[in-house]
Amino acid sequence: MLPQFLVRLDAIWQFMLAVAEVIALVGGLSHVVLRQRNARAAGFWAVIIIFVPVLGALFYCVFGINRVRRSGKKYRGSGSWKSEVNRAVPHNPWEKNPELSELRHLATTIGRISRYEFALGNKIEVLRSGDEAMPAMIEVIRGAKRTLSLSSYIFEAKGIGGKFVDELAAAKDRGVEVRVMVDGAGTRYSWPSITSILRARGVNVAKFMPTRFIIRMLSMNLRNHRKILVADGTIGFTGGMNIRPGNMLKENPASPVRDMHFRVEGPVVRQLQRAFAEDWAFCTGEVLHGEEWYPDVQPAGETAAIGIPDGPDEDLEVMPKAIFAAINAARREIRVLTPYFLPDEQIQWALNLAALRGVDVKIITPRHNNIPPVRWASRTIYPELLARGVQLFENDGVFDHTKFMTVDGLWSLIGSTNWDPRSLRLNFEFNLACFDEALAGELNSDFQKQMEQSTEITNEALDAATFGERFRDGIARLFMPFL
Repeated sequence: MLPQFLVRLDAIWQFMLAVAEVIALVGGLSHVVLRQRNARAAGFWAVIIIFVPVLGALFYCVFGINRVRRSGKKYRGSGSWKSEVNRAVPHNPWEKNPELSELRHLATTIGRISRYEFALGNKIEVLRSGDEAMPAMIEVIRGAKRTLSLSSYIFEAKGIGGKFVDELAAAKDRGVEVRVMVDGAGTRYSWPSITSILRARGVNVAKFMPTRFIIRMLSMNLRNHRKILVADGTIGFTGGMNIRPGNMLKENPASPVRDMHFRVEGPVVRQLQRAFAEDWAFCTGEVLHGEEWYPDVQPAGETAAIGIPDGPDEDLEVMPKAIFAAINAARREIRVLTPYFLPDEQIQWALNLAALRGVDVKIITPRHNNIPPVRWASRTIYPELLARGVQLFENDGVFDHTKFMTVDGLWSLIGSTNWDPRSLRLNFEFNLACFDEALAGELNSDFQKQMEQSTEITNEALDAATFGERFRDGIARLFMPFL
């Protein structure tokens, strides 16, 4: 028989556990009911919280709650950006580009979805693989005279990354104002951390999101996935390419990654700078302003472009809306190249309806994915798309991290967003929507080359999968919100 004090201790412990369960249940369910906008997500989290006492609420606390409150809001309405914040009458690019009149409704929609405005007179240069992109970026860093802004999700200091470190440090030493920002999760891809290496060289660098363990656990699902480089406020780079040795294909890296990046010139570079500056203000509290960061930028080409920032703050789900609008605007063809293909049901149905009305819809994803469960889950949504006439292909080569979308050979979407739940809802992303027949044609040519190296997915191939493969794919689909 237990001593009386142990009996009392056990009773106290059971009472405290019961109180914790009630608090977790009531608190978790209250937050789900009041804050979750998506009905299916709310139902999912409610079941987890009810049937997995305490741990379910803790899991929801870590993965289901958006804690980001952006400090850039005050900055957005200040000084030089007031004209861009005012979107009462979005500028329509077809006024000076009549050949784009077919997509005028899409231009109007995108102009109202984004909090930026259309900028005319831009030049977008396609850079294929790190072999083209990385030397071009280093050359621009080397030539910078006043300011440099660099944001990357992953920045490894070895290989090509070491050359970036050297040039950034050299720019700082010659008096250039240098700001570098790397996502906190992205810094863990290499050791020692790139932030400590740059800081030791005197470069002003910051991590995006808190780094303390407990706080990081509560925000680990929110990542800055943007890739932006701006030199002197006049030349920019954006796209999906991280700074990693694997991108340098000519050097035969151990883990090769095919990717695409873009050099940007013209007035829209100010929007790249602004996106970086908002993130920098959020991380450090420093507001970048003045002519050295935002000079007058002269027209450099024929592309009408608009920046589309997206993230789990006031820009929540901007990119899914933009993609949905682009799919619905298509009349002839849609081309999508993405490393991860797990679109939500609304985008899936938009693709289905586009194919049903006769639009030629083709999508390419990698066969050899660096995150295998993503491909497994993707295979569960293929049959419905195939049944409506969407054509799906898997690239047989090295892992392809390239991402772009074109519509009717006139409109292009380039940037950092993948077609998966994390990128479309949780990550901070930046993309450019471009109205330019030449750019779309160039991307379509790349798409065609990729398609020739790919295997078309058929219902027969999916039906031939073993029970184990289908079961594996179905299990992976259960975790789609976290992939």
